[in-house]
This record gives sequence, structure tokens and C-alpha cells, in this order.
Amino acid sequence: MPLKDLPPDTRPREKLLARGPGALSDAELLALLLRTGTAGRNVLQMAQELLDAFGGIAGLLHASAADLKRIKGLGGPAKRAELVAVLELARRVLAEQLKARTVLGSAAAVKDYVQLHLAARPHEVFAALFLDSQHRLLALEELFRGTLTHTSVYPREVVLRALHHQASAVVLAHNHPSGSVQPSDADKAMTQTLQAALALIDVRVIDHLIVAPGVVLSMREQGEI
Repeated sequence: MPLKDLPPDTRPREKLLARGPGALSDAELLALLLRTGTAGRNVLQMAQELLDAFGGIAGLLHASAADLKRIKGLGGPAKRAELVAVLELARRVLAEQLKARTVLGSAAAVKDYVQLHLAARPHEVFAALFLDSQHRLLALEELFRGTLTHTSVYPREVVLRALHHQASAVVLAHNHPSGSVQPSDADKAMTQTLQAALALIDVRVIDHLIVAPGVVLSMREQGEI
């Protein structure tokens, strides 16, 4: 059933135009992108099933085109491409903001940016945001994957990438698939090791962000940096 065939008071498009995007649920916003459902389920039902399948909007936005292809109703390339494009646009908007403004003055945008990149990953990923002398974003790089420990994140590699970007500072970030963002002893040891290694090339660690779906912890704000 296409959106135009839904009862007037349940049409997401009309609701958005009348009341603004904040009035729509995740499923309603997603339905606007999908536009049509499949036989036996309308587009709102399909949108909700899609959210359920990926554990919410964060999980969906981190899904690859191959992941989406396995979902009934997304076998064709058009809808999959649109969903993947939305995520990439969101990433690029946040990246442009961070390239134009200092990271320290854009704490919320930094957290949103790492959320989009890391929150829904099923495995641990360690990344670094490399910053210029005015603390504007130069690049985000994913450097290590797997079970991250004090010994599995190699300071030498982080130092080499900082030199490559001619960075003056970095924000470290990694995700906790468990959902808890409390820093472990290993996280604290890793941070101290990287601070010491980067200090040798006069690169400052501004923060270390720990990410899980819907939440980001700043070790700087916790007094750990």
C-alpha cells in the first residue's frame, strides 16, 4: 500500500508538513523513504519491521546494502540505495560541521558523528579523529577491529597516522557492543599509553569517547583525561 492510500490522519508526509519532522516516529520517517509497502503489509508496517530487524534506527543506518537485501521488500536496488545514501549524507553533514568548527566547541556534533560511525557495530572498533592546530577535523580513521585491549591497539600505528595527517591533536573513540559505556581498566590503560606515545610527537589527546547505541561517554568529561 503506498502512502497516498493510507488514511489521511496516518500519512507521514502530511503530518510532517503540518507539524514538522520532530512529530514523526522513526517508523513514520522511514516510511517516507520507503514510500510503498509489500503485499499484505502497508509501508508503516514494513518500516516498523525493518527497524525491529536491525534493532532500531541506529542499527538500520549502519546496515550495508547487502544486509538490506536480505529483507523482504528491499530486494530491488532503489530502496536500498536510498537508505544507504541517507546515512552517508548524515555523515558528510556532520563531517563538514566539524571541519568548519573546533571540536571543543562542537561536543554534541562530535558525539553524533562517532555514533553514526561506531554505535551499531557488532564488534569492537577503535577509531581516531585527527585534528588540525585549531582542533578542526582533518579525518576520521578506523584503525583496529576485534577485541580491543591495552595490547591490541598499537600506539605506533596511531602515531604514524597522526604524522600522516600532520595532526596537532586527536580524539580517540571506540564502541562497546555490550551497551555499557563505562571505561574499563583496559580502556584507561590504553588511553594513557596512547597519550604518552602521541606526546612524543607533540600531539595532544583531547578526549576518548566510548560509544554504544544511544549513548556516548566522554572520558574527558569524566575526569579521566
